[in-house]
Amino acid sequence: MSLGDGLLNEDEGVSEKDLIHRNTAWSAQASADDAASLDYDYSGLRETLQRYFASRATKPLQWRQSQLQALLRMLTDNKDALSDALYKDLGKCKQEAYVTEIAFLQADIKHALKHIKSWMKPVRKSSPLVAMPAKSYIVPEPLGAVLIIGAWNYPIQLTLSPLIAAICAGNCAVIKPSELAEHSSAIMAKLLPEYLDKKAFAVVEGGKDQTSALLAEPFDKFFYTGGEQVGKIVMRAASEHLTPVTLELGGKSPCVVDSNIDFKIAANRIVWGKWMNVGQTCIAPDYVLIEQDAVDDFIAAMKQAIESQYSTEPKSSKEYGRIVNQRHCQRLASYLEGQDVIYGGQIDVQERYISPTMVLNPEASSKIMQEEIFGPLLPIIVMPTKQAIVEFINKRPHPLAAYLFTQDKDFEQVFVNNVTAGNMCINDCSMFMLNHNLPFGGVGTSGMGRYHGKFGFDTFSHEKTVMRRSFKLENAFRYAPFTKFKSFMLNRFIG
Repeated sequence: MSLGDGLLNEDEGVSEKDLIHRNTAWSAQASADDAASLDYDYSGLRETLQRYFASRATKPLQWRQSQLQALLRMLTDNKDALSDALYKDLGKCKQEAYVTEIAFLQADIKHALKHIKSWMKPVRKSSPLVAMPAKSYIVPEPLGAVLIIGAWNYPIQLTLSPLIAAICAGNCAVIKPSELAEHSSAIMAKLLPEYLDKKAFAVVEGGKDQTSALLAEPFDKFFYTGGEQVGKIVMRAASEHLTPVTLELGGKSPCVVDSNIDFKIAANRIVWGKWMNVGQTCIAPDYVLIEQDAVDDFIAAMKQAIESQYSTEPKSSKEYGRIVNQRHCQRLASYLEGQDVIYGGQIDVQERYISPTMVLNPEASSKIMQEEIFGPLLPIIVMPTKQAIVEFINKRPHPLAAYLFTQDKDFEQVFVNNVTAGNMCINDCSMFMLNHNLPFGGVGTSGMGRYHGKFGFDTFSHEKTVMRRSFKLENAFRYAPFTKFKSFMLNRFIG
C-alpha cells in the first residue's frame, strides 16, 4: 500500500460532496466569527488538503491547465468588481488597477499555459563514467499543501501570482489575503472557491490570530510577501517543522541619477516608478543619490513630471491613489518632521492623502533614511562622487531593487558589478517585472527565494533526482576487497 493510498483510506465512506464542503467551510464564505468558533484550529483544513494532494489528483497536466484557465476566467469575468475593490482599498484608478494587477496576472497565466507542459518534463543529465551504463534525470514534483500569505499594497497581484506558480507546480494551497486590504480580501475569498477546485484550494480571511494559527501548521511550503519583521516571524514558525520558505520582502531601493542623461525622460520614469500606487510598492525608488552638478536640473525635471502626471492638485487627480489606512498615513507624516521639504508635503490623514513629496538631504540617521518608506516621499541626497554613491549603497542592507540612470558605460559596469540587489534596472524603474524570463526576488534582508514564470514553478517544486542503471556491464571496482588495481581504477574514475 502506498502512502497516498493509506491517507485516502482515512476518508473511506466520505463522499466527494462532503470533502468539498469541508474545504468550503474554511474558504471564502468562512467569516472571522466562524474561525473564532473553531479557535483558529486549521489542522483539519491542512490535513484535508494534504489528503487530496496524496490522491495525486493535482499532478496531471490537464488539472493544472484547467485551474489556470479557471483563474483566468475569474479575472476576466470580474474585472470591474476587482477594480472596484482595489479602488476602495487603495484609491487605485481603474487603469492602474488593470495594468498593475489584473492584466499582470492575466499575462502571467497565459505565459504559464504556454510553457507548463515543457516545465513539467524530466530534464536529462549526463552520468559519470563510473556509473555507466546509466541514465540520469531530474523530475519536478509538487511540494504538497502550501500556505500563501499575500500583501496589501498589490493585494490581488501579490496574492494570486504565487498561487499561479503553485498551481503550475501541481500543489494544493491555502490562500491568506492581507486583512489591511479588506475589500480585495473579501472579493478573493468570494470568487476563488467559485472558480477553483474546492478540494485543492481554500481561502482564510482574518488578521494576526488567523495568520499565526496557520503558521503553526506543518504545511509543505510557506510563501510570504510583506515586511522584514513579519518575515522573521514566518521564518521562525517554519523552523518548527523545517518547512521551506520563500520570503518576498522589501528594503530601501536606491535610485542613482547621473549628470549625462535626459532629465525629462528620467524624471518621467522615476515619477512613474515612485508614485504609482502612491509609493506603496516594494520596488519603488526609496531615495535618490545624485552629484551636486546635476541636482538642480533633476529637481526641476521631477517637479514638472509630477505635475504632468498628477496635475498641480494631485488630491483631485483620479490617477493618484490613497494610503492604505490612517495609521500608515500618520507613520509617513512622522518621517517629514524636521526635514527640508522642497516639494509637496500636503497631508490629510482623515482622507489618507499625502501629496507627492520630495525631501532634500535628510540625515542618514533620520527615520526617513532608516526605514523603508513605502509611501509618496522621496529623499534626494547629494553625493560628492560616483564612488561615494556606490559606497553609500553598500554600507546598507541589500535592497530589493536598485536603479541607475546613466549613459556612462563604465559607471554602469561599476554599478552592476559592485552593487548587490535582488533586481536591477538601468535607465528605468520596475520594468523587469514585465519580463517573465527574469526571476523576481530579494537577497539578504530583502528576501529569499524567487518566482515569476519558470522560476515560480521551480519555487513550488521539488527537483527529484533519478538515476536508472542497467544490469549489463557490471563494474566490480567499487566492491571490496580493494586490490591495488581496483583502487587505481576507482580513484581514476572518481577523482
